Amino acid sequence: MCRASFERGLVLGQRVLVLNSSYEPLQLISTRRAVVLLLQEKAEVIEAAEQRLRAQGFSIEIPIVIRLVRYIRIPRRLRLPCSRRGVLARDRETCQYCAVQPGRAHLTVDHVLPRSRGGPTTWENVVTACRECNHRKGGRTPEEASMPLMIVPRQPQYVAF
Repeated sequence: MCRASFERGLVLGQRVLVLNSSYEPLQLISTRRAVVLLLQEKAEVIEAAEQRLRAQGFSIEIPIVIRLVRYIRIPRRLRLPCSRRGVLARDRETCQYCAVQPGRAHLTVDHVLPRSRGGPTTWENVVTACRECNHRKGGRTPEEASMPLMIVPRQPQYVAF
């Protein structure tokens, strides 16, 4: 693979911050998606890298931060989907039983009321747990296992990037 295509791949794989037209942060997207929004004139560059992306017939700034031209209304009472990634982010990748931070690969999502007893997969019923604590707790509640939680699990009020 030639150096130019390697560098282009690195650039297009980077993340770009998207701001609403009111400058409110919305999400991170790929450089490739940001360039498409710029070419469609749906966004404008707020901050760019020093390099430029060149193609046959045109050259464009490589965006770091873009702002949408039109305002996107975000419902404030949006119920965020409960996911492993979201639970780990909410709990700051910390076991909620022993407070250890072993790294994402060694963490699990534990149901406070076990699924075997009808416990739902909701923000209020799942917490981050290290493998050891999850295994030790097993199919019991934290009270039955004498393993108190560090926090009461709740739905986050924001989208954790």
